[in-house]
Amino acid sequence: MGVIDREKFMENFQYFDKEIVNDIINIFIDEYPERMAALQKNIEEKDFEQLRFNAHSLKGVIANFVAPEPQDLARTLEMKGKENDPGGLEEVFTRLKEQGDVLLEELKELKKNFE
Repeated sequence: MGVIDREKFMENFQYFDKEIVNDIINIFIDEYPERMAALQKNIEEKDFEQLRFNAHSLKGVIANFVAPEPQDLARTLEMKGKENDPGGLEEVFTRLKEQGDVLLEELKELKKNFE
């Protein structure tokens, strides 16, 4: 099972110019490794302020794609950053990475509808 609610995704983007949707997806795909590396660094350095900021940013971007589970994981990291809570950070990050990888694959597939 996928992470994107495909019906809502298509509904959200149905009136967008196909090129714009393609750009939105491509930007996310291109930025994803850097975003995840930043989160990993924030966790390793216990930089809770940057963790909160970077997780919040990622959560917002993922929301565009109607992917509730990875969005919730990003929200969890954001809250842990806000509360300076190191408990379970690595586990949440690992799950986010797994879900994020699925999200990337699904976006690559969905992108074909907008080419």
